[in-house]
Amino acid sequence: MLTQERYQQILNILAQKKAVTVTELTQALGASEATVRRDLNALHELGRLNKVHGGATALTGTFSAAEDDMTTKSTRNMEEKTAIGVYAASLIKDDDFVYIDAGTTTERLIDALGESRASFVTNGFGHAQRLARRGLKTYILGGAFKAATDAVVGAVACKSLQRYNFTKCFLGTNGVSPEAGFTTPDAEEAMLKAEAVARSYMAYVLADHSKFGVVAPVTFAALEKNCIITDRLADESYRSFTIIKEVADL
Repeated sequence: MLTQERYQQILNILAQKKAVTVTELTQALGASEATVRRDLNALHELGRLNKVHGGATALTGTFSAAEDDMTTKSTRNMEEKTAIGVYAASLIKDDDFVYIDAGTTTERLIDALGESRASFVTNGFGHAQRLARRGLKTYILGGAFKAATDAVVGAVACKSLQRYNFTKCFLGTNGVSPEAGFTTPDAEEAMLKAEAVARSYMAYVLADHSKFGVVAPVTFAALEKNCIITDRLADESYRSFTIIKEVADL
């Protein structure tokens, strides 16, 4: 089993059990205790779990390994996502070169765009259609297509993304946590999001209030790497990590 596969298996087990011993993991993975201990140390350093004596525990907060489809997501927190999208759209200027991540909140950003001379790159198939129908200069990444999230993902898409340098990027997320950072259930999507952050002068994560305190299996960035645009913030301690804009009262 490859190292990344073991990492994912460990995180999946923690998602179900919340706590696990080294012995349990050696049996589940068919790996040696030394290998499991090295994996736990690495995942602890990456902020993906809490290493404790004899094993590990899941990070604090709600752990969510599930990935709903776009139709299901689009019915949740509709007003909040619209407010977030409207504010995010107002940040885009005519001379910007912008990356827009697939997702239902970033979709609201596109719906809020007016006339613009900015250029856009996206991994969202529906996003590209929306942008092009508005007459906006649009590029879509090549790569593997994931129907559940209407997104182009994977190594080929990541390599395609590496050709660009963005003034701004706007990303979705499944979870926001002080310990785990910004997280998503899919490793291939996480790889693409991380690359977009690395290639952007300014990076924004669009996250409604329900995403805070949630941890998904794969981290794509630490909190300090992105500004957050949200509808409302219940826990003010998050402001110690990054810039956060609340838009509910705008």
